[in-house]
Amino acid sequence: MRTAQQPQHTSILASLRSVIPRRADITVEETLRIAELQANKLLEQHGITRGATPTEIITELPKIAIAYTSTLVAGASYWDSVRHIWVIQLCRSDSWRRRRFTLAHEYKHIIDHGRSADLYRGTEKVSTATHAERAADYFAGCLLIPRRLLKRVWGEGIQRTDELAHLFHVSEQAIGVRLRQTGLIDDVTRHVRMEYPAPNRERTAFAPLTVEEFFR
Repeated sequence: MRTAQQPQHTSILASLRSVIPRRADITVEETLRIAELQANKLLEQHGITRGATPTEIITELPKIAIAYTSTLVAGASYWDSVRHIWVIQLCRSDSWRRRRFTLAHEYKHIIDHGRSADLYRGTEKVSTATHAERAADYFAGCLLIPRRLLKRVWGEGIQRTDELAHLFHVSEQAIGVRLRQTGLIDDVTRHVRMEYPAPNRERTAFAPLTVEEFFR
């Protein structure tokens, strides 16, 4: 559900950006914690406590415009200095579930604007640009499949990836990643075997995800 009065876009951005420490030595682990804190803060500000995250928590913000295009691989975001708004471009041919994920991903880039150099320095194996992209993916996963809600419905008995994907309005691939990130993998393997009968396939697709693996 959403609160009756929506907070203003500037205050939302300010509150989400305030989570970022005012220093330049932010670690890789911290960038993930920051992304999840920001996602949780956005959910709390809109009173989201159950079910699929409504895209309106982003699309209905002032100073945000959504543009659909057929020329993009996935999406993009930029500041329109003429209209003084942020524009998030989504690929028209993508599935609605992928567009939901892309929308959240691109909003993370807007949140990070002006602080990307402090947040993302990459690793020996990953460039700064890839670091930023993967952090945006992590934010999108946290926003659309919140850890607390995922664990709650898991405890209520909804444990098949297809059922979880339907509940959260995301792809099964996104559910698989979040199951790994939230540590539910030890319990999910028996269900994964039903969907992926090939030997050891579930270990490859759903093995516990470490920070090092995330940025490999």
